[in-house]
Amino acid sequence: MKRFFDFIASLVGLLVASPVLLPVMFLVWRQDGHSPFYVAERSGLNGQVFRMVKLRSMVKNADKTGVDSTSVNDRRITRVGHFIRRYKLDELTQLWNVLIGDMSLVGPRPNVKRETDLYTSEEKRLLSVKPGITDFSSIVFSDEGEILKDKEDPDIAYHQLIRPGKSLLGLFYIEQRTFSVDIQLILLTIQAILSKESALQRLVSLMRKLRASDQLCEIASRIKPLVPIPPPGANRIVTSRDGAVWIGS
Repeated sequence: MKRFFDFIASLVGLLVASPVLLPVMFLVWRQDGHSPFYVAERSGLNGQVFRMVKLRSMVKNADKTGVDSTSVNDRRITRVGHFIRRYKLDELTQLWNVLIGDMSLVGPRPNVKRETDLYTSEEKRLLSVKPGITDFSSIVFSDEGEILKDKEDPDIAYHQLIRPGKSLLGLFYIEQRTFSVDIQLILLTIQAILSKESALQRLVSLMRKLRASDQLCEIASRIKPLVPIPPPGANRIVTSRDGAVWIGS
């Protein structure tokens, strides 16, 4: 059922989104003469690497700078790229990956291999299902660029402030995934573009119905400022750029 829904929904989604995507693709190409697509390798189901298609929002070869995390004021983001990121248009092209079966509409967000190589044994469970375009964490941390804004080292800040909650929410999705939950997350993802505050309120309500812990609901509510915590399965906060942690027993 999930694969059938993914195939039909991604096909329809690409057709419906094409009147928006095609003009934006032209604008991306026009600004520097390079391909409007950014094709990046990501770790998928069981850690197998696949090529994820995104609408390019950064300068050519931005990934070769050695910085994985992107703040909203990152100088690598182009003028058109700010518009693309504001309305999540770069995620729409990933419908192609859903169509061909690399990804699902709903599932833990895919990471680069150098990030998944740092996963704790607990986090490696995130690779037991197909990655998705959206899930609980995609809604909660949709403002990732703002969170990392003005941080001295965006990569360390990501591992301290975002990775722990993102992984916890991804693991929660794996435990609670059903077709009904998937549909609700897709609708909440759309709502979050219009009003993140109301979307988060409904998301936390859904999580409470699914018996999420108070800690996880607090992270998802985003009412309190994010503070550094260890990733799931670790007992030490990340303090280095390589994301290394002390693993709990």
